[in-house]
Order: sequence, then structure tokens, then C-alpha cells
Amino acid sequence: MDQFIPKPANSSPLTPLGFLDRAAKVYGDSISIVYNTTTYTWSQTHRRCLKLASSLSSIGIEPGHVVSVIAANIPEMYELHFAVPMCGAVLNTLNTRLDAHTISVLLRHCESKLLFVDHLFRSLVLQALSLFPPQTQVPMLIFLNSDDHVEIPLPTVDLDLDDVRTYERMIEKGDAGYKWVRPKSEWDPMVLNYTSGTTSSPKGVVHSHRGLYIVTVDSLVEWSVPKQPVYLWTLPMFHANGWCFPWAMAAVGGTNVCLRKFDGPVLYQEIHTHGITHMCGAAIVLKMLADAPSTQPLTHPVHILTSGAPPPANVLMRAEALGFVITHGYGLTETGGVVVSCAWKHEWNKLPASEQAQLKARQGVRTNCMADMDVVESESGVGVKQDGASLGEVVLRGGCVMLGYLNDPIETGKCMRENGWFYTGDIGVFHSDGYMEIKDRSKDVIISGGENISSIEVESVLYSHPAVDEAAVVARPDKYWGETPCAFVSLKPDTVKPTNVDIVEFCRARMPHYMVPKTVVFVAELPKTSTGKLQKSDLRMRAKALEHSLV
Repeated sequence: MDQFIPKPANSSPLTPLGFLDRAAKVYGDSISIVYNTTTYTWSQTHRRCLKLASSLSSIGIEPGHVVSVIAANIPEMYELHFAVPMCGAVLNTLNTRLDAHTISVLLRHCESKLLFVDHLFRSLVLQALSLFPPQTQVPMLIFLNSDDHVEIPLPTVDLDLDDVRTYERMIEKGDAGYKWVRPKSEWDPMVLNYTSGTTSSPKGVVHSHRGLYIVTVDSLVEWSVPKQPVYLWTLPMFHANGWCFPWAMAAVGGTNVCLRKFDGPVLYQEIHTHGITHMCGAAIVLKMLADAPSTQPLTHPVHILTSGAPPPANVLMRAEALGFVITHGYGLTETGGVVVSCAWKHEWNKLPASEQAQLKARQGVRTNCMADMDVVESESGVGVKQDGASLGEVVLRGGCVMLGYLNDPIETGKCMRENGWFYTGDIGVFHSDGYMEIKDRSKDVIISGGENISSIEVESVLYSHPAVDEAAVVARPDKYWGETPCAFVSLKPDTVKPTNVDIVEFCRARMPHYMVPKTVVFVAELPKTSTGKLQKSDLRMRAKALEHSLV
């Protein structure tokens, strides 16, 4: 059997980009994108992506270059998930909720060559570029104009912006016959995503064509997505590439219904108008649907995949009573999408609704394309007992784990260890049936509205306040956001005592607004162990006991 080796006929590099070619052939006349009054078919989307990729190549974007985008869930954002890597470049989607300083740091960290800008974020981006040090190369700018389809007047700024273009002009000048750049290796980088809006040591997650292909196909199988679904974009595409569903929808010829912003009534309107069948989102989206005024049961089932902080049981029960079919999963930016799913068993349908909600709150078991998952003692690596009580760190192994952190071998080595496991930093338990449930986060990450917030970053800002002696930030349960940051602060003696509002405003001026503590509690001293270690478990209990926000 030794004579068998890979040959060109059986070793084409895996990439999700090929899904678009197939969609154009199989579903060419079917609707690919709907946004307000704009509608495209799959053949049109394919053509537009090829022309844009051609234009990018013609202006000097080469394989391996980083191309960034800051945009809402609009058609251009969807197309860029194909067009940018189709010219060989690496796609970098930026969180629209970040501040100018953070965006500036991230653009410089990844050495972005070009930046696509949603016209609603022009001022934010121009401010970010103005923060670049002198003689630092500023990325080329291309403005998006999805809402009005008219030429956007270029703003007057004190920057050397030699190459400023508009998106539609780039497509007009492109070649529809362009032969897109297939990866030489399926391990070639395809996307770069930042784990959070960190300002000191950004962690840029790099994923390969192979990894994204695997997690895309895996998600379709695990969620049992049929051909030609109608998918509503509530999950931001900038968030881990919308859990890979831009490529997944091309694979099954689905219709992408794009939304710039939404609330409960808008979601119901879109569901009824377009016949939505599938959507993804954090627990806050479920709450919007459950709490929307004048809600009526759906005329057809709508499947929702949710991840992050588990939805409260009462919200889950209300949403499902209206006709939503909810699947709970778990993933990280480092895995490219959902890789652990609460695989539902038919016999559970006989249980009371409250027990079903408790089961659905568990993160679950590994998906089929993940090689393995375990909950282990962090130091020894020994698996914990499957008793639902023994805590350990969640570790993963599989083809959709990231290549590593950009320009950060030390942090890459810390989580991708020599024993062959990726250490997530999340603390969980194994139940007796082998289902995993997250109990805490070793990195004290707070999940607010689907966004990850590092408590350490918030604490570092609080410590910079002249009156603050000690500070600790923990997650406080919130009916709307899932979790919000709660800050416990002790003050220095003989200083002007700030108020709760003063602390909040101080933070607002120094970090993205979604990271700002919603609650500030002044204490004489923070609780510590005999060795001087902060007892955050005590603070979490206090935060949970608070009846209302104090700011």
C-alpha cells in the first residue's frame, strides 16, 4: 500500500470559497441577498465578488496582505467575505462598537493595506487614521454606500489619502472573468479576527482555508440546515465572521436577509415578510423576540442557534412557546464558530418545559468535525469526573482550531500546548451523560450582548483613576444583555471622593462603551484570601444579589 501518495486529482486544498462557484451554477436565479429594496441572485453575487476581487488585485493587493472592513450587516459586508480572500488576501472584520483608538491600534497591529468603510462609520475611521504616528503607512480607503447607491462625497481630512475609492466603482471596473486565487495550501491564512477591543496587547486570531471549510460544513450538519433556507442576519458578521454562516449560506444556496439594526418588532416583521427559517444570535436576541409587544405565535418554525451566555430559562420557554426552535452551542473566536452543541435527544421532549430549559442551557458535546473535547485539571491535564460538580478547564482538539495569534508566539504557546490540546480558559463540568456545561471563566470574561469583555482590561482603566485604590470587575446577570460589568472599587484616603457617575464617565472616555461598568459599588476593602488573592467568587455573589443598577 506504500505506493499510494496524494495526486493533483485528489488533493485540492479545502476552501469555503468554492461554495460560491457552486451556488452560482446550482442556484443562479435564486435570491442570494435581500436588503431593503436591494435584491441579488446568486449569479449576480458571484459576478460582483469576482469583479471586486479583480479590482483589489489590480490596485496592488497581493496574497497574504490584510484587508480590513468595518461595516454593519449589509450586502457589501457579505460579499467581502468572498471577494477579499478570492484575490488571495486575508480578511479582517473589525467590531463596529470599538472606539477610534482601539481601531487605530488594531489596524497598525495587522499592518492592514486597505480598509473598507461603511459610510455610517466614516468619522470613526478617519479619527482612527488620524491617530497613526507620523510616517506610518495609512491603509487605502474604500467607502461603502449600500443605503443610497449614490456617489459618496469624499470627506476633507488632514491625512494623506492618495487612494480613496468607492465600492461600486471598484466593482464596475472589475473583470467578471477573473480567475480567483485558490490557496496554494489549505493551511494558508484566510481571515484574521481580534478576540476583543484590546488596546495594549491585541490578540489576532488567524484561521486557515481548511479550518473555515471544516467548521462551515460542520455547522450545517450539526444544525441540520436544509437546502435554500432563508437566513436573517442578526448576528454581526464582524463577530467571528458570523460563525462562518456567510460561507454556509452559499453552500446551501440560502437567502441572506441583511439588517443594519433591529429590535423585537423589526425582527417579527422580517420573519413574516421574508419567511425566515434560520437565524443566529446571542441570548439578547431571544429576549427581544420573547418580550416584543403584541407577539403572536409564528406561522412556521424559526430555528435559532445561540451561543455565549446561556439564555435564561424563562426567556427560553417564552420564545419556544411562540414557535422558535432553539439550539444552544459553544465556540470561540479561536475555533471559528460553534464546535460544541447541546445535541437534543427525542426522549427529552417528554420532560417538563423547565427541565428542558435546564438541559438546553448546557453547552453540550463536541460536534462531528471536532476530534475531541475534555474538561481537565489545568495543571495536570487529567480529566475531571463526570459528576456535574468537578470543575476543570475546557480543552479542544480539531481541524477548526486557529493557526495561532498574529505576531504572538508566547500567547499562542500558552493556549496551544505541546500535549496537543487547545486550552480555552473556560471553566466547566462534565455531566454524567457526557454533556459539558460552562460554569465560570478562568480569564474572567464577561459576555454582554454576545460581546466578550475582559475584566482585566476594565480593571486596568479603573486603576488609572487617581482616587482608586483597588478595583475588581465581575459579571452581573442582566435580563437584557445577559451579563454586564459590575465594578467593585475601594478609594484612596485623603482624595476627592468620586461618585458612581464620575467613575462611569471616566471609563467612557477611555474604552469602548460596551465595556464600561453598568454598576459601580464602593467598598472599604476588596475581599482576599490569606495569601492575598482576590476572592472574585465573593464579589460575583454580591453582584448577583444587587436588585438594580446603581448608576
